Amino acid sequence: MSSHAWAFILGVVQGATEFLPISSTAHLKMIPWLFGIGTQYPMLASAQFDIALHAGSFIAILFALWSDWVDLVKGALARDPFKLRFLGFLVVTSVPAALVGALFESKVEYLSSPAEFHYAPLVVGVSIIVFGVLLWAADKFVEREEPLTTMTWTRSALIGLAQALALVPGVSRSGATITAGRALGLSRDAIARYSFMAALPIIGGAAVFGLRHVPVTQLLSIDWVIGFLAAALSSVLAMTLLLSWVRKHSFGAFAIYRVVVGVLVIAVFFLRG
Repeated sequence: MSSHAWAFILGVVQGATEFLPISSTAHLKMIPWLFGIGTQYPMLASAQFDIALHAGSFIAILFALWSDWVDLVKGALARDPFKLRFLGFLVVTSVPAALVGALFESKVEYLSSPAEFHYAPLVVGVSIIVFGVLLWAADKFVEREEPLTTMTWTRSALIGLAQALALVPGVSRSGATITAGRALGLSRDAIARYSFMAALPIIGGAAVFGLRHVPVTQLLSIDWVIGFLAAALSSVLAMTLLLSWVRKHSFGAFAIYRVVVGVLVIAVFFLRG
């Protein structure tokens, strides 16, 4: 398969898995490992290419939630108390992951690379299963369904701590924030929307920091543009799908998917020795 085709596939995978609570890092790391993409096309399996795909998701957050952002900015400029607090909530939620990412960037990247760390697939498999079970439990046993207007500083901080855990491959940023939000009593729609909005500063910061040394000619290469656009489009579709899904369904289906994928990854790891 050509590099263009793999760039498109990886872009679609990034967009779909970034916002569905199933771990984009797990999929972006395990697909090259399973299919040997890193050997044939090393750049497509690189951390820089992953970040470029995340940049596509960053644009998608702005586009898909444009009315939310406009409403938030207008309200903040009009000094609406809740809108100003909400901006603060997003900042508080972003701080833990930003700090952990800055302090442990090299260790996290090492942990998530099967080429450098032999047990990386095992770490991913276990993480995706464990946090899938936690997602199911929080969603099933917490009966409260509170709207975003009930968000507090404590909730935003706890969701931020959960988001920081997502730097471990397989945990899932959206999965961790949604699990924490449901455990704290937020409705499925409320925490899904908040999870998307809280991703903007984290993904944006990571994109700027991670791509700062990548030459412009490389950023504009065909594979990178294809991946970026595929990630942006699939991200919009994923956010739309999830917001529609949670109006009538639980997160149980995603928890089951996580367990199945985790078991398969662990099985392949041991079969390959």
